Amino acid sequence: MDVVICRTQADAEAFAARIIADAINAKPEFKLGLATGATMEGVYAVLSQMNKDGKVDFSQVRSWNLDEYVGLAPDHDQSYHYFMNKHLFSNINIDKRNTHLPDGLASDEEMEAARYDASIDEAGGLDLWLVGIGQTGHIGFNDPGTSFTSRTHVAYLTNTTYEQNKNYFTPPESMPRRAFTAGVGTVMDAKRVLQLITGKRKAAIAAATIEGPVTAMISSTALQFHENALIVLDEDAAADLKLKDFYKEVFENDPKWANYR
Repeated sequence: MDVVICRTQADAEAFAARIIADAINAKPEFKLGLATGATMEGVYAVLSQMNKDGKVDFSQVRSWNLDEYVGLAPDHDQSYHYFMNKHLFSNINIDKRNTHLPDGLASDEEMEAARYDASIDEAGGLDLWLVGIGQTGHIGFNDPGTSFTSRTHVAYLTNTTYEQNKNYFTPPESMPRRAFTAGVGTVMDAKRVLQLITGKRKAAIAAATIEGPVTAMISSTALQFHENALIVLDEDAAADLKLKDFYKEVFENDPKWANYR
């Protein structure tokens, strides 16, 4: 696991965006896993501007998203289809036919979950999956207790997750309590996982993810087992790391980061 600590949230977002852009430039037919949420908005703004400036080309990229609420149509303003179109897909030169999210209106939920995983497998797997982290350490909607071998499935959301997200809905109680989510195992299958963590309120869970024991009660700790995981934080999110100075020293001296310093 690589850990990079940036000075500010904006710096961390720009760093994550550059990692993605450089990977796409090296392999134009890139297969990219994406996430939603406020943490990702800054990353998508940077990528959109880079695309506008001719610094990255999404024309051959295919994407898959982590999750979607059960019962929401793609044009619902709180669906993740809507979020992705608003914050990224409509702002870059990606072919929307190459963008994939679970169908929140699927009549057969088990079949939809299996279809979604199969679409990733048929593409040959993902090159990189960008993920955030929830207050309970969840990736996607893989809340505490989710198996590390889990595949795409419908999850019933914990009260913590519900309280964290309900105010995006009007009225708040209209937020669905279930959602499709790529499983921990589905995410871990990606060749590379890039996790972005920002803000003081994520400091404790960031430390647990990076330096704590591996446990299914914190799904993001599975990344400790990934051979090519990169966690990017700002100073606020890194506040509780015991080895913070060491991670900074590695970044300043490891040749592989020479072009990013």
